[in-house]
Amino acid sequence: MSLSIFDLIVIAGSLGLFVYGIKTLSEGSQRLASSKIRSILSNFTTSKFSGVLNGFLTTVISQSSSATTIMMVSFVNSGLLNLKQAIGVIMGANIGTTTTAVLIAFFGFSAYGPENWALPFIALGFPLLFANNPQIKSLADLLFGFGIFILGITALKTSIPLATEIPEISNLIASVDVDNFWMFLLFVALGTLFTVILQSSSASLVLTLVLAGNGILGFEQAAAIVLGENIGTTVTANLAANIGNVHAKRAARAHSIFNVFGLLLMLMVFPWFLKGVDAVTAGVIGESPLYSPTSSEAYRNAAPWGITFFHIGFNVLNTLIFIWFTDSVAKLVTRLVPGTGKIDEEYNLEFIERGPMGTPELSLMEARKEVAKLGRLTQKIIVYFNELFNSKDVKFVKKRMNKIKKYENITDRVEVEIANYLMRVSRGELSSDSSERVRMMLSVISELERVGDLFYQMSLTMEHKIEDRIYFTPEQRAAIETMLSLLSEAGKIMNDYLDTDNAELLTDAKRLKREIMTHKEKVSSEHYKSIEKGDYNIRSGLVYNDLLNACEKVGENITNVSERLAGKNVAT
Repeated sequence: MSLSIFDLIVIAGSLGLFVYGIKTLSEGSQRLASSKIRSILSNFTTSKFSGVLNGFLTTVISQSSSATTIMMVSFVNSGLLNLKQAIGVIMGANIGTTTTAVLIAFFGFSAYGPENWALPFIALGFPLLFANNPQIKSLADLLFGFGIFILGITALKTSIPLATEIPEISNLIASVDVDNFWMFLLFVALGTLFTVILQSSSASLVLTLVLAGNGILGFEQAAAIVLGENIGTTVTANLAANIGNVHAKRAARAHSIFNVFGLLLMLMVFPWFLKGVDAVTAGVIGESPLYSPTSSEAYRNAAPWGITFFHIGFNVLNTLIFIWFTDSVAKLVTRLVPGTGKIDEEYNLEFIERGPMGTPELSLMEARKEVAKLGRLTQKIIVYFNELFNSKDVKFVKKRMNKIKKYENITDRVEVEIANYLMRVSRGELSSDSSERVRMMLSVISELERVGDLFYQMSLTMEHKIEDRIYFTPEQRAAIETMLSLLSEAGKIMNDYLDTDNAELLTDAKRLKREIMTHKEKVSSEHYKSIEKGDYNIRSGLVYNDLLNACEKVGENITNVSERLAGKNVAT
C-alpha cells in the first residue's frame, strides 16, 4: 500500500477535525470556568512554586498552553508580572499541557474504543447548544468539543495506515538509529517543524501518538519528536513578544531557554530515562514500548502511554531542576536582551492592540490587567501634581507640567486601545458575566481617563497662576494641600481595589469621598465668608475655587471606579 494525494488530504482533514474539537473544548471550558481562571491569574506572587502552580492550573483549565504563554507575555509587557514570576508560569504551563497527552492516550487509545466515547459526549452536548443560558451553552461547547476531539483521534488512527500496510516507509523509518547523535537531532528537528507548521502543540502531539500507536514510529523516535515539539511551543511566545517591549522579549527567551535546557539535559540521560519510562509503562499497562517489536499489538497498546509518561516525566523533571535556577535565567535573558533606552524600558499597552488574541474569556482577563495598569498611570499624575503644587522652583514646576501633559496623553491613548480591544473581544461569544465585565471595564477606563483630564486642566490653571504671579494665602494653600492628600489616599485605595478586587476597600473609598466633600464644603464656606469681608485677592480666589471644584470632581471619579468594580450603580 502507498499513500496517495487523497490519503494525505484525508489525514489533513482528520487533523483539522481534532484541532477544531480541542479549540471548541478549550473555549467552552474557559467560558465555563472564567471566574476560576480569573482567580488563578489574579493571584500571582513572588513565590516560584506558586507561579508554577498558577501556570499549571490555568493550562489544565483552558487546555491551551499557547493561551497561557500569550497571556504571560502580555502581563510582562504591561508590567503586571515580573520576569521571575513569568518563568514560573512558563514551567507550570509546560507541565499543564501534558494533561492533553493523557486525554489523547486515555480516550483515543482506550480498549473500549474511541468511537464509543465520542458519540455519547456529542449526544450530551448537542441539545445543550440550543439553550439560552450562556453557562449551559458553554457546557455544550465543552461536551460537543470533547466529542469532536475524540472523533478527530479516531479519524487520524483510521486514515494513517498501520506499519504493516506500508512496509517500505515503516522499514525505512525503523532503520534510523536514534542512538546516533545526528539522527536524534533529526527527529527533534522534525518535532519542532511539526509544531511550527501546525501552530498547535496538541496537534503535533496527537500526530506523534497516532504514528507510534500504528507502529510507524519507534518509541525512541517518538520520544525525540516530543522533545522537538517542546522546542516548537516556544515559537508562539516569541512571536507574541516580537511586538512587545524588552520585558516581554525576555520572558519569551526564558521560555526558549527552559525547553532548550531540558533538551540538553535529556541528551545526556536519554537512554536511561527511556528505560525508566518503559519500566513505569510496563508496570501500568502491562506491555513494554521499548522492547516490544513495533509491528506487534503489544507495542501499539503500550507506545501511546509510554510517550505520554515520557512527556510528563520530562516536563516535571525539567521543572524540578530548572526552578532552582530561576534567578540565574532571569539574569541571563536580561543580558541576552538588554534594554535599548528609557523608552524601551517603559511598559506599554500596544500588545493587546496588535498582538494575537486568545479566547474571549482569557482576553478579558488580559484587558482587566491593563485596566489596573491604567489606574497606576493615573496615580502617577496625582503624584506629579502634588509635587508641582508644593514646589517653588520654576524649572521643576515646568518639568512636572510636561510630565502631567505626557501622562494625560498616555491615558487618552490607553483608554482608546483598551476600549477597542474590549470591542474586539465582545464580538466573540461571551457569558452574561463576561458581558457585564466588558461594560464595567469600559466605564472604569472612562472614569480614569477623566481623572487625567482634570489634573491636566488643573496644571494649566497652575501655569496661569504662576505666569500672572498670583499667590495663595496660607489658609488657601493648606486647604488645597489637604484636598490633594485625600485624593492621593483615595487613589491608592482605588489601585489596591484594581489589583486585588477586594470589595472591603469600597468602604474606605466611600469614607474618603465623604471626607473630600465635607472638606470642600467647609473651605468653600470659609471662602465665601472671606468674599463678604473683602479680605482676599479676587484673582487668587478664582484660581483657588477652580482647583477646589476640580479636586472634588476627581474624588467623585476615583470613587466611581471603586463602585463600578463592586458592581454598584454610581448614579445612586
